[in-house]
Amino acid sequence: MHVQTHLLRIGVAAVAAAALMACTTPPSRLPLPPANGGFAPLPPISQSAPSAPAPKPQAIFIRPASGRTIAGFDAERNKGIDIAGNMGDPVVAAADGRVVYVGGELRGYGNMVIVKHNETFLSAYAHAQRILVKEKDVVRQGQVIAEMGNSDADRVKLHFEIRKQGVAVDPEPYLTGQLR
Repeated sequence: MHVQTHLLRIGVAAVAAAALMACTTPPSRLPLPPANGGFAPLPPISQSAPSAPAPKPQAIFIRPASGRTIAGFDAERNKGIDIAGNMGDPVVAAADGRVVYVGGELRGYGNMVIVKHNETFLSAYAHAQRILVKEKDVVRQGQVIAEMGNSDADRVKLHFEIRKQGVAVDPEPYLTGQLR
């Protein structure tokens, strides 16, 4: 129950912060009317060749383990993805953040780490053999935070979740830069 209560508390705070940010525009950021009587000049028409496509956006999360995905996201049965690996393989932080949970109390997840990245995103890393961080540690993207294992699992794997405002989302689009 401790983890669920903690996750709920984090989710409520994230929703409140997001709502507050969406409703607040600092006065210094308000647009000023144009100085020429209310009409803004039109941009010049370019006669040059069409521009190259915009570069692919950089993913804000990186893949936390190098193995292949053995089970994909399914909102009903699998709240994340499962990544294959070998006992002791490194598990890295998908993004910068602060460790908010380390433990094994949540049934079905085994030894687990939860990292809070900002007011919107959390990531969870489950079934670890060994955890290398503690609660309140600041972690950097790519930092080894655990070793892959099979705690409370039928095989060695990493179960990885991304939660957006407390709701599990498919991690794959975030890992490839399709979603931010």
